[in-house]
Amino acid sequence: MTADPKTVPSIPEETSQQPTVPEAIEPNNQSSTQRTDGKRWMIWLWRIRALLFVTLCATFGVLLVILPWTPKWTDNPLLLTSPELRRFVTNGFVRGLISGLGLLDLWLGFWEAVHYHEHPVSIR
Repeated sequence: MTADPKTVPSIPEETSQQPTVPEAIEPNNQSSTQRTDGKRWMIWLWRIRALLFVTLCATFGVLLVILPWTPKWTDNPLLLTSPELRRFVTNGFVRGLISGLGLLDLWLGFWEAVHYHEHPVSIR
């Protein structure tokens, strides 16, 4: 059985379903500068964050390394009322543990400073 081409409905050709895009869109200079200003702000915010983090880690690291071995650690007014806590805090193992945490904090800060790199911020 053959079909008569005059009676068979024709199938419409496939049309592309892509969204229409204006052919020439000129970038708006104002929005372009706002994007780059936002990108600059983000970069500076990351730089300030890294600087503060490194400074904070270095400060606390040095403080934790040195402070347990000074008289301020043992003659603390908070510890004078509790002899058991004072005995625990003046133990060499606890002092070494606190100093070790200080060294770890120093290492973390310097590692962050050495491995800091800026990621390009995508403009959308």
